[in-house]
Amino acid sequence: MATPLVPPSQAAAGGDFEAPPPPPMQPPGTDMTGICFRDQLWLNTYPLDRNLVFDYFALSPFYDWTCNNEQLRMRSIHPLDISQLSKMTGIEYMLSEVMEPHLFVIRKQKRDSAEKVTPMLAYYILDGSIYQAPQLCNVFAARVGRALYYISKAFTTAASKLEKIGYVNTENESETLEPKGGKEAIDFKEVKRVDHILASLQRKLGPAPPPPPFPDGFIPPTTEAEKEPENQQAAEPQPPALDPIIDQGPAKRMKF
Repeated sequence: MATPLVPPSQAAAGGDFEAPPPPPMQPPGTDMTGICFRDQLWLNTYPLDRNLVFDYFALSPFYDWTCNNEQLRMRSIHPLDISQLSKMTGIEYMLSEVMEPHLFVIRKQKRDSAEKVTPMLAYYILDGSIYQAPQLCNVFAARVGRALYYISKAFTTAASKLEKIGYVNTENESETLEPKGGKEAIDFKEVKRVDHILASLQRKLGPAPPPPPFPDGFIPPTTEAEKEPENQQAAEPQPPALDPIIDQGPAKRMKF
């Protein structure tokens, strides 16, 4: 005959019946990055240092009760004793980085031998709050996805602005062509001003220097056709020679 179950209150009263054992704890999931654990009552009671941080971590849902550290705790051995953990195989937790009392990094790993361990997950305790660190591939995927989103948004915004600029330019073609007459008038004024400056510079400059003399004993060859004009020029007074640059006056430009 099956023995009827006794309520917990009667079992606690000192009867001969024992309460049924609690169900076995399930191992934590792989992706628990959306969970944050914090026990303010424990933090107000105990200091958070390297000696007690593992006991605080064991209260969180990230803790695997089947790990080797729990076996050491049941044997009243410090759960982070590396000399004892190196003799065992299976899942274990190691304290990898410590910045007391603000930051503690705990690594979950699988030990196959004293020298061979395989990292699995990482957790960090930041000012009393426990988090699971995301995996590197997930971080890269999130960063690349965010960058692609903003790049796509930037191209969309730039394309919309370029379309608006082109639309305005096509509408205002007549307006952009109107001020050409004013620009031409301004150009004529600039031409007159430059001519006036050049003319004043020509007046200030001295006459052109004479050509260098011929060497001694050198007589330039002359023809009969050249001698006749020379004789005529000797009989008639000639005006002074004009310099082609200085005495030509202001430049003549066509009027439009």
